[in-house]
Amino acid sequence: MSKTVSVRLFGDAAVLAEMGDLTAAHRLAGALRAHFVDEQAVDDVVVGFGTVTVLVDLRFADPDALLQPVLAHAEKAARPGAATSPQRVEAAEPFAVPVCFDGADLFELAGRLHMDPAELRAVLTDAELQVAFVGFSPGFAYLVGLPSALAQVGRRERPRAIVPAGSVAVGGGFAGIYPRPSPGGWFLVGRTDAVLFDARHPPYARLEPGQRVRFVAVEEVGASAAPVRRPLRAPGGRSLVVEEAGTCTLVEDGGRRRVAGVGIPGAGAADVVDLRAANRLVGNAELEAALEITLRGPRLRAAADMHVAVVARAGRGTALSMTVDGREAPVGQPVPVGAGQLLEVGEVGDLVRAVLAVSGGLQVEPLFGSRSSDLLSGLGSGALRRGDELAVGPSGRPKGRLAMPSLSSDPAVVRVLAGPDQPRPSSADRSLKWLTTGRWRTAPDSNRIGTRFVADEDAAHDDSASRDIEDHSGPGRRHAHLAPGELPSRDAPGPSMGMVRGAVQLPPAGELVVLGPDHPTVGGYRVPAVVISADLHHLAHLAPGAVVRFELVDHGEAQRARHRLETAVSRAVLGWFPTRAG
Repeated sequence: MSKTVSVRLFGDAAVLAEMGDLTAAHRLAGALRAHFVDEQAVDDVVVGFGTVTVLVDLRFADPDALLQPVLAHAEKAARPGAATSPQRVEAAEPFAVPVCFDGADLFELAGRLHMDPAELRAVLTDAELQVAFVGFSPGFAYLVGLPSALAQVGRRERPRAIVPAGSVAVGGGFAGIYPRPSPGGWFLVGRTDAVLFDARHPPYARLEPGQRVRFVAVEEVGASAAPVRRPLRAPGGRSLVVEEAGTCTLVEDGGRRRVAGVGIPGAGAADVVDLRAANRLVGNAELEAALEITLRGPRLRAAADMHVAVVARAGRGTALSMTVDGREAPVGQPVPVGAGQLLEVGEVGDLVRAVLAVSGGLQVEPLFGSRSSDLLSGLGSGALRRGDELAVGPSGRPKGRLAMPSLSSDPAVVRVLAGPDQPRPSSADRSLKWLTTGRWRTAPDSNRIGTRFVADEDAAHDDSASRDIEDHSGPGRRHAHLAPGELPSRDAPGPSMGMVRGAVQLPPAGELVVLGPDHPTVGGYRVPAVVISADLHHLAHLAPGAVVRFELVDHGEAQRARHRLETAVSRAVLGWFPTRAG
């Protein structure tokens, strides 16, 4: 082989192959997609800069079983003379992107590079760029070919919560264009009105790996028009009509598969345990589309007879309330609702989220194989609005009641595995001591894209840890000082890689971001740890200011925890409801 490849676990639900070469990574991704095309075990194959992340569906396989086949394909892809990846394209002319260079960070970045803004603009327009890979968000192309000075530019210390659609940016060794509003940690240098993603027409992403790109300076570009969502309509009689939408009520199911290669998140329910339990109660398939309720629930009018069930934190949400025509209705069990009756879910409280399932499932229009909405890409129907009609499918037979067996895991303790930025497994205990010896508080700007944590100012930290916490950015924000050489740099283009749900990212400003269901498909910040799959549902119920502690475990414990959770969910729903819905 011309180079050494590394294949290892990434959390407990993915495999990471580090190829050290972009072309070899594309070759490997193509081979793996062909190899696993008919297998349910693989959710997706995501290319990064010299890396390939294989996302595993734990219902059908353990990632340990995929290590050997991934390694075999990786060794072939790294050999001299290996066939060129069919995914790389070469157009006759570079794709021209009109850019108005008036970005919010243009002057700051020019100053860092000892240029004036006009010089920086000239450098960017003179460069011929090339698409290395597509990821992060739908249609977001990572562009390489920057001059050396710009290629050394890192990322902002703290990512912006929202970057406007059409923003042209530089960071981490790449240039890129944000196709829609999303979080982002790069330096904004300009704007464009080029359309880079169309969810209705294949191949969806305008830019493909290998395509050449040039920025063309213009004085002005058109404004990015926000897509207009039409009211949801139900073609048949079985439906729920939204009279009040609640704080943020979304249609969610089991999520999307095999679309991360064009930057589309998996999405799906924030608490899949609640989704599965609620659906089983009303006689649906476990991952059928239901309503995910945040903070305060909706008021819905039934247009037909049906059964509903509300579940929060697997039945332990005692503060949750639901009424039918103003009368209290039980939670955690099927509730019959007749045609014309009014169903209302009240305050969710410190549970943050709950799931409302309907017998027959919600039949909103699917997109990329799922009915889910996600905050990053904007795909799906989005938050419910007054007047929406939610179509409901044919009813199944509801079950009896929810009786979730007790689990040993404490929701205030989030268990993690050492992440891909740990250079040696033997050093994980030492280098992750900073994460596990203190307490962390949930930040108020957390959402489905990621849960943010800041160090708890009232908690003592172990002074012997290799990481000290010092306040550098005001109340509630603390900066991470890492021991020299403890974690490799994430500012170079090489480490950008496909991300997994539960990845603990560490931006330079020092707060933690644990990726949620709507997370970017590719990321470049350090990942010192990954939350185990059995604890992901806890993150859905962390209110702002909630205190958690991270506990380092090994893969054996992660696997046992997953098996315990699966056993509990399989035994969670008991008996049959005495009547048939509809």
